[in-house]
Parts: sequence; C-alpha cells; structure tokens
Amino acid sequence: SNPLLEAFGNARTVRNDNSSRFGKFVEIQFDTNGRISGAAIRTYLLERSRVVQITDPERNYHCFYQLCASGRDAEKYKLDHPSHFHYLNQSKVYELDGVSSAEEYMKTKRAMDIVGISHEDQEAIFRTLAAILHLGNIEFSPGKEHDSSVIKDQKSSFHLQMAADLFMCDVNLLLATLCTRTIQTREGSIIKALDCNAAVASRDALAKTVYSRLFDWLVEKINRSVGQDMNSQMQIGVLDIYGFESFKHNSFEQFCINFANEKLQQHFNEHVFKMEQEEYRREEINWSYIEFIDNQDVLDLIEK
Repeated sequence: SNPLLEAFGNARTVRNDNSSRFGKFVEIQFDTNGRISGAAIRTYLLERSRVVQITDPERNYHCFYQLCASGRDAEKYKLDHPSHFHYLNQSKVYELDGVSSAEEYMKTKRAMDIVGISHEDQEAIFRTLAAILHLGNIEFSPGKEHDSSVIKDQKSSFHLQMAADLFMCDVNLLLATLCTRTIQTREGSIIKALDCNAAVASRDALAKTVYSRLFDWLVEKINRSVGQDMNSQMQIGVLDIYGFESFKHNSFEQFCINFANEKLQQHFNEHVFKMEQEEYRREEINWSYIEFIDNQDVLDLIEK
C-alpha cells in the first residue's frame, strides 16, 4: 500500500523530494490470543490546496506527473507534458533527480493490482486525475451580464469538454456548476451568476473536492485489502504526521499542521516531564528537575 499512498499523497517540497502531505495513523490489531488479526490506515489533513496551487520549487502530487508520462494512457486522456497544465506549471520542476515518472507510473499500477483494485476502477482513477488536469486549464472571461462569466476561448472549451467527458457528465451541467451558484430561499431556488474570480474559485474547489474524495476512496480500498478487524479491542498504533511548517507562503493547512504538532508536543510534555516528575516527587526519589518549555499558552490561545 505504501507506493500507492506515496503516489497520491506525497509531493516535492522545498526540503524533501518525497514529502508526505497527509497525516497517517497505522493501526495493527490483535485478537484475544495476542495474534495479529488485522490492520487499518487512517489519514488526516490531506493538503488539498496543493492540487490547485504550488510554488517553485515544489510540485503537485506525484500521480499527476506519472500519468503525464504514461505514454498511451496519457494520449488516451489527451494529456501532454506537465508544463501544459495550469495545476502543474506554476512550478518549473517537472522531474525529480534519479526518478523516472514513467517507471513510477507502472509501480503505482502494480500496487493497485496488489491491493485488489480492479482494472475498471484503475481506469476510473486515472480518468479522474486527467479530468482534474483539464479542469485546471479552463479559463473564464467576463460575460455580457453584470458579474457573470463565460468560457474564455476555444482552448478552454476543449478542456471543458474533455473534463466533462472524463467525469462522464453533461458538459452544460459542468459549465453551470463552474459559472453559477444556486441559492436556496423560502420562495425557491435562485441561480446567481459568478464573475471570473468566483468561477476560478469554483473550478478549484471542485478539483480539490474530487481529489480529496478519490484519496479517501483509495485509503478505504487499502483497508479492505489488509483485512481490518472491526471487533478488535487491542491495537498498536503509529502516528506519522508532518512536522512544524513555515513557508514563504502559508495557508490554513499549515495552521492545522502546526496546531496538531503543538498538541502532540503538549501530550509529550505532560507524560514525559510533568507526570513522570510528579511521580518522582510523590515517591520521594532523588533526581535533578528537568526544565522544559511548556506550550500550554499556545494551545490556550488557539482553543479558547
């Protein structure tokens, strides 16, 4: 399962060519006799914004570059070099040192075979990835009506049609989803036109939501393949999340990541320093007090 999670959940960052952009909790489950009875993977905080926005010298998720290098499959989905897609060309880093995207694509497909993802489902997965890339290339121009938008040109119309075909939905319905918003009132539904900026935001929101749900679906398939024991009362768990992050441009994801790290640090302080030394004091054990930085004030600032 690891190659599959890395393909869809890892990306190049400033410090790491293969940085996991999600939190992972791996749980090994045991029966009453102490034998392993199952396993499960739970994921947290997938960095959804990376799907639509990246900065040099970072990259989007590996799976997009793998698909663009997949040869016949790329041709089938009307894909080209990553530099031709808005969600990938915001950074000029398209290759990783010592890594072949074409070979990694084959490894990802083999990993899908191993966890029991059918060829039909694999086709749907890559079709969805291609649709997201085409979606990102749709541009908008101001419409005739006030605060409205329309498809910018023939190139954008092509990508709109491709996205609709790959999503297997009606092209006019997709266009309406991007350029309008339905508001529910007591009297009924009101359709409000979106200006160009709002249409772009709608496009990006759709791309992020689709990718996030695809990732969750993959994790669910992996859990089915490893045989999760829903009745297990005994587990050993290992948590792997990002460390503290501070970039040139930070988003809500960095806030959530750093908040999670502050909570973990406080848990560590509480059990390793506070509670342990309090027990030493009660037992009248002779020891040298260990000073530590208490970050409770940071948590109070966020939580209260």
